[in-house]
Amino acid sequence: MDTYYTDFYPYERFLGPLIPPTPPRPPGGLPTLGSQQAPTAPPPSFTPVQQTATPFAVDPGAISLCLFRNTFIWLRNGSSFWFFPVFVGPRSVAGFRWNGRFWSIFGVDTRQIVSFSCF
Repeated sequence: MDTYYTDFYPYERFLGPLIPPTPPRPPGGLPTLGSQQAPTAPPPSFTPVQQTATPFAVDPGAISLCLFRNTFIWLRNGSSFWFFPVFVGPRSVAGFRWNGRFWSIFGVDTRQIVSFSCF
């Protein structure tokens, strides 16, 4: 005599919401820029004058006011450049950096930013 086991539930089983999987994030914790496109025009042709530098990290709330705007950034290592931010996290900002010829994807820890100015 063969014995068959079947699952019997007097009610319909709930398997949870069907959510499609999200794509993996890149290493380093930076977000993907998804469908964000680099600006189609170069940044302004001038270099702004640096305002008073802050001795502490830049506040993410402050730099978030520059989202999707041309922003000039001065870093602790002495470099400065035009930047177009599209994402601000708790301790990082990501977007596009102008290299003098075209925009490229760039992200930086806000603790490395001395000051910034957006236009």
